[in-house]
Amino acid sequence: MTSAASLQASPRLEPTRNNLPNICGWESDIQAITNHRDPVFLPTTNLSLDRMTAGFACALHMHQPTIPAGINGALISHLQYMFEHSGEGDNHNAGAFAWCYSRMGEFIPQLVQEGCNPRIMLDYSGNLLWGFQQMQRHDILDNLKRITCDPQYQPHVEWLGTMWSHAVVPSTPIPDLKLHIQAWQHYFASVFGVDALRRVRGFSPPEMHLPNHPDTLYEYVKALKDCGYQWLMVQEHSVETQEGHPLPHDQKYVPNQLVARNSHGETVSITALIKTQGSDTKLVAQMQPYFEAKSRQPVQMGDRSIPSLVTQIADGENGGVMMNEYPRDLVRVYHEIRDGGGGIQGTVPINGTEYLELLEASGVDPSQYPRCQAVQQHKIWEAVDPHSSTPEKVEGAIAHLRESDAHFSMDGASWTSSISWVQGYDNVLTPMNDLSVSFHQTYDARLQSDASYSQQPNYQKALLYNLLLQTSCFRYWGQGQWTDYARQIYDQGKASSAT
Repeated sequence: MTSAASLQASPRLEPTRNNLPNICGWESDIQAITNHRDPVFLPTTNLSLDRMTAGFACALHMHQPTIPAGINGALISHLQYMFEHSGEGDNHNAGAFAWCYSRMGEFIPQLVQEGCNPRIMLDYSGNLLWGFQQMQRHDILDNLKRITCDPQYQPHVEWLGTMWSHAVVPSTPIPDLKLHIQAWQHYFASVFGVDALRRVRGFSPPEMHLPNHPDTLYEYVKALKDCGYQWLMVQEHSVETQEGHPLPHDQKYVPNQLVARNSHGETVSITALIKTQGSDTKLVAQMQPYFEAKSRQPVQMGDRSIPSLVTQIADGENGGVMMNEYPRDLVRVYHEIRDGGGGIQGTVPINGTEYLELLEASGVDPSQYPRCQAVQQHKIWEAVDPHSSTPEKVEGAIAHLRESDAHFSMDGASWTSSISWVQGYDNVLTPMNDLSVSFHQTYDARLQSDASYSQQPNYQKALLYNLLLQTSCFRYWGQGQWTDYARQIYDQGKASSAT
């Protein structure tokens, strides 16, 4: 457990160190803060399972990449670029985007003061939070700090961890998975404080991308657990039952245990909350999860009945519906909930960790949750006996399945099946992997002999470039300017490591 004394003894991290984001250097301190089993929402929640029929948990995902588009190729936030080049594309929306990043700091206090019982989960990339600091947008940061740190509003808001620079996990070099996770934790603590970090229990993967290669998934889940995370949000079609079937209908509305087995036969698991349906921002902007939850009934788990949970996440700034209709529908629906039972009975808003802590407090053991695995893994374990598995056998089975099964893929699964994060991007992936290899060849041995070496400025700078190059935007937006940005970051990263 993390005591109050140990929290007070933790380092006071500043957002900027060596004129760079504070993303490393205190790994053991951060791990001591995050690795605990103390309930964080249970002591303050005003919800009770026996008064709930169903809950709905909404998350807002926010991100802007870091790009080498400042003076002399300096690293700046794409949000800053939008403000400085308002005549390009839809950059005229920069002001609206900035308001979207800030406005939950207005909405939550307003709803609380109006007698509502709101809940929201927030997922902001490290890039975006750093961008606010770079731009000196203290108005945005102060609004977010208000609902994160003020005891009057904090119980209504849950932050979710994520990868530092919005890297999609399946195509991220395995040695860098934990570095992204730790970098986000460092930076979040530097902005909001270690006590706020201590309350971050759930993880939101960029693009809802879940790796399905056995070794990648195993290392991913292991890294999450090593960093103190207790649950992961996953897209419903990115997982399957252990028999290889889509999840049964009711199973999508209760916690699952995501089981990851590697090619050596080792297993690790983490609680998963299932994000249902698609990724359309209209689902959250028009409060669809609430209306879906109204149609749900409790679900039997073991010898007890538990409330269903509808879980959904969407971009919090993209699209006219999210920009313009969400403020209207958010208030309208919360007033309806307030007038129908105060938001504490029947269908209620609830955050992910709050729901899980209430379940455990009622006697539900996570070992009772139904099991699932990453999609396509059943085919591998049909071909390879898990009890005698070896890397050679697993890779052989994967190679055979790729040749014989047109529906088989080890690229993972995300919110959309229409975009590949791998195919056609060798001009990004090859430099990305090269920079990662170079980084680890340069620094791994030094860190093994002296863990405090991660506080050195040259390590901090090299880590930053390594993580930034893995940002998904350099592939999502296609060939051209965005892949050029990736090349510039690679060149700068190589140059900085040579000095």
